[in-house]
Amino acid sequence: MPYEVVLLEPAVTFVELLDTRFRAKTLRTIELLQRFGPQLPFPHARKLSGHELWELRVQLANLICRLFYFRDTKGNFVITSGFIKKTTRTNRQEIERAVRLKDEYAKGKYS
Repeated sequence: MPYEVVLLEPAVTFVELLDTRFRAKTLRTIELLQRFGPQLPFPHARKLSGHELWELRVQLANLICRLFYFRDTKGNFVITSGFIKKTTRTNRQEIERAVRLKDEYAKGKYS
């Protein structure tokens, strides 16, 4: 049984702006989350330490992107946002943005 995956508007916008091949690989990774849910293994998914967020990890050649997600109270996986990764460390501002979007979702902004 597939898991429900919800993309918030910032995540949809991010995915739409990717080039065709990278968008296809990103959508495939989202489909893996839908299929395997919490059992989706590394390197596709990884828990962010110190946060209630996970990251979907997508790489195509030298391009790397990350999509942040969490599980809501209904058991859905909610993808908040994404970014192109240019350094070895995950950008703190992007994590803070994902946390803010998660909080807004919890308050009903994206209902």
